[in-house]
This record gives sequence, structure tokens and C-alpha cells, in this order.
Amino acid sequence: MEKTLYKTLAMGALAGMRSLSAPALLSRALNENKNGALAATPLKYLQNKYVANTLTGLAATELLGDKIPGVPDRIEVPSLLFRATSGAVVGAAVYASNHEKLLKGAAIGAAAAVAATYLSFYLRKTLCEKTTIADPVIGALEDALVLGSGLKAARA
Repeated sequence: MEKTLYKTLAMGALAGMRSLSAPALLSRALNENKNGALAATPLKYLQNKYVANTLTGLAATELLGDKIPGVPDRIEVPSLLFRATSGAVVGAAVYASNHEKLLKGAAIGAAAAVAATYLSFYLRKTLCEKTTIADPVIGALEDALVLGSGLKAARA
């Protein structure tokens, strides 16, 4: 149970930082190691290789789009809602795959995504203001953090 909670918090937080990376990484991991507990849920599609490939392509696009000036802030309502939804999906999938309540996982994943969205936004903003590091460089470091920790969390 504790491992499920930590994985859900981690994947939800990653969804808050990069909304499509968490579902893409989790989908890839589930595609490599199918989980029978998801078979009776709508989340079973996360185990499909075409879904994993599509999510991976969308996540790569998001990583590039994050560096473009003028892109709306992640804390604006549409983006925040999408990140919360992404966190809910990965949270539900983690919980369901461990024979836990899907709705509980969704709530935890969404809450972690919203918290991480605000935390990562203000951390990045502060780093840009207080250092000489350019925003795209900080964004690239954030990408590396998301990908590195996401690979580990998704496969845990």
C-alpha cells in the first residue's frame, strides 16, 4: 500500500511538471509489463503499444513547446485542469494495477499534480529571477528531472 501511494504521488507530481510525460512513461512501462488488474477498467488501453507510442509523441511535443516564448503559464486554468486530469489518470492506473480503489488513486494523483504544478512553476520563476540561467535551460533541466525520475517511478 505504501509503495502504491508513493508511486502515485510521484507520477502525479510528474504530471504537474509535464502533463503528458507521466501518462506516456506509465503507458510505456505498462506496455512492457502488462498488468491483469487493469483488464477490467477503461485504463487497460494504457497497456496498448499504440497508445504508448502516441502518448510518447505528444509528450515529446510538449517538451519542445515548453521552451517557446509566449506559451501560457502552467498555472492558468486550462493547463492546470489538464495537469490535474493527467495526474488523476496516472494515479487511478497505479491504484487499479495494485488492486486498490481507482477513485482514491485518481484523487491522490490529481492533488499531487496540482501541488507540483504550482511548486514547479514558482521554483522555475524564482530560479530565473535569482540566477543568470536562461529560462529554456532551466526548462531543459526540469525535463531531465521529469524523464529521469519518471522512468524510475513508472517502472517501480
